[in-house]
Amino acid sequence: MFAGILAGVTWAVETIVLGIALAMSPFVTTEQAVVLAPFASTFLHDFFSAIWACIYNGIRGNLSGLGRAIKTKSGKFVALAAVIGGPVGMTGYVLSINNMGASIGAVASAVFPAIGAVLAYIFLKEKMAWYRWVFLVLSLLGVYGLSYSPEVNITNFWLGFAGTLMCAFGWGIEAVIIAKCVQDEAVTDEIALQIRQTASALIYGIVILPIMKGWGFTISLFDNTGWLIPVIAIAALFATASYLFYYKAISRIGASNSMALNITYSAWAVVFSIIFLRDYGLLNPVTIVCTLAVLVFGILAGADYKELVGKKKQENEEELQK
Repeated sequence: MFAGILAGVTWAVETIVLGIALAMSPFVTTEQAVVLAPFASTFLHDFFSAIWACIYNGIRGNLSGLGRAIKTKSGKFVALAAVIGGPVGMTGYVLSINNMGASIGAVASAVFPAIGAVLAYIFLKEKMAWYRWVFLVLSLLGVYGLSYSPEVNITNFWLGFAGTLMCAFGWGIEAVIIAKCVQDEAVTDEIALQIRQTASALIYGIVILPIMKGWGFTISLFDNTGWLIPVIAIAALFATASYLFYYKAISRIGASNSMALNITYSAWAVVFSIIFLRDYGLLNPVTIVCTLAVLVFGILAGADYKELVGKKKQENEEELQK
């Protein structure tokens, strides 16, 4: 559970840092730049994340097992999860925001734990008690409250709705596939992250950017753009840490529990925006209540009390036997 919460904390930091990068001039100077910004930034984000993961795994001595892991069936499915969660899920997120507004796009990103929990129940036989479903729904309502804006500008409802489905199912399916794959001894959570980020960056670089004709714009970002590339690299560092915690949580407590804990990133982002960016406009009753709701109900939704009580009883019995 602690790893799941840290995944949300570090992803919140990543969100703030990446938001700073996207607000820099190269991404907002022209109409073309605005359109290509999400795709170029995501490619660079996953590219740098793959490098950070490689450095981490190199220090840990894990790279020797990477080739063996890729050859396994589980390793190949991790690469499939990268395609589903990266290009499919993220592209859907972009479509949702561009066509239905930022608030609905944020809600789309928050729905994936519910869909993932259902898929985990169907394919992984992970069960959630009824009260945990209630906590999950309350947490989602809190996320909606944080992202709500009365000025929603819907330009194309059906295209935006299709993007919402792509995003929610893409990220939900990814978590379920990863949960299954990390059960393989050859595919640890750290190796799974290396495969995931590398595969996602390759798909963006080989498929998405050429389709969008965005390679020229992406390369131009390395030329006289000041702190842009370093800021994206820093965001990728926090993203790498977040995925490491997230995948570790998935391997320990399952997909549905981990997703419920990971969703708290939206509330942590509010907290950090107030502390570090001094965005005191967020200090209003609605935001405070919704932030507390996401944090409290998200953690409660990720806690399996019966399992915790059962483990405690088992520990007590073992202690008595000793």
